[in-house]
Amino acid sequence: MMWAALACLNQFVNSVVWHNNALNPAPIWCEISIRIMMGASVGLPAASLCINRRLYHIACGQNVSFTRTDKIRAILADTLIAVVFPLVFIAIQYVVQGHRFNIFEDVGCYPALFNTLPAYFLSIMWPIVIGLISVVYCGLTLRSFSRRRLEFGSFLSSNKSLTISRYFRLMALAMSDIVFTTPLAIFILWLNATATPIEPWVSWADTHFDYSRIEQVPAVVWHMNHLNVVAMEFSRWVTPVCAFIFFGFFGFADEARRHYSHIFWILVRPFGVRPATLPAKTNSNIPSIGYVVSCVRDSLRFTSDSRHFKKPLSSATSSLPPYSPPPSSIFPRSEKTSQDFMTDTSSMIHQDTYIPMTAYTSDTESLASSSFESTDTVLSPNHVKTHSLV
Repeated sequence: MMWAALACLNQFVNSVVWHNNALNPAPIWCEISIRIMMGASVGLPAASLCINRRLYHIACGQNVSFTRTDKIRAILADTLIAVVFPLVFIAIQYVVQGHRFNIFEDVGCYPALFNTLPAYFLSIMWPIVIGLISVVYCGLTLRSFSRRRLEFGSFLSSNKSLTISRYFRLMALAMSDIVFTTPLAIFILWLNATATPIEPWVSWADTHFDYSRIEQVPAVVWHMNHLNVVAMEFSRWVTPVCAFIFFGFFGFADEARRHYSHIFWILVRPFGVRPATLPAKTNSNIPSIGYVVSCVRDSLRFTSDSRHFKKPLSSATSSLPPYSPPPSSIFPRSEKTSQDFMTDTSSMIHQDTYIPMTAYTSDTESLASSSFESTDTVLSPNHVKTHSLV
């Protein structure tokens, strides 16, 4: 994105300043401008190579910048490929640079590279080489993705900085760059080889003879050769096309729209415009949703548990009515003592039918020998009352 932005800005300035003229009002700017063009010619393919390389590591399931050391190592590798290599490439171009620069009407500043055989190895072939390496990485990424597509979603979910949507957008951007980079670089090589004759390399002094000169070419002159027109216009518009492709993939994403909204409200804030805010919360006694949900859950749990209780077993030796516990208001837990409880229970039993001693003995023995392992068995009323007396 950095190289695309610099290249587009450079082309915009040149097209405005040198519209309908071939003068030299800003030689220092031209020195900077031609080096931006040289760096962007390999910087954009190198950036695409970095993307394909990173996507390949993700598709293979390797760790992608999880620790601080991994992050530093990844940043250094991308910097070497996308920043340091283009800067070295710019420095090497001095070997085949015949003079300072050219100025074409309606185009602006343009590098003056001597069309000789070393220029194809030092300048023209590198976009092709980088594009072929990106093709290899892209093929390996697709193969790894097809083999490990089941693990791919879980791996991306563990990485907060990369989503599935962003991964496939990056993949589409890298593949688009591959489709355009290598064929167009080969096309540029063919244009350079056919538009002008290839001169032999004689010596360093011959190549840099009268290096300080600046050639100014009117539009009527460079329009006379059709191949020159194609090469010139192609070099002007390929960078904006790359920028539009990048914006098409990432300019309408959710995170980009959030940034647009944030910047918009910052810009209109001095004019008193504010975004609509939600109403403030009021301090009321209304129970929270979590409290209501917990109450309903406990009620349902009590209802479901009560279905497992069985009815009291009927006793053949007892004519007592079914037992029902007194309401809790009769003896609250905090007011009644254990002695009061025994007294109340004794009075309740003496009001019922007389229990023979034999029934008491048999019931006590059966109570002692009964199995309490099953939680579903409920004691009879006689058992409950006799146990209270004991």
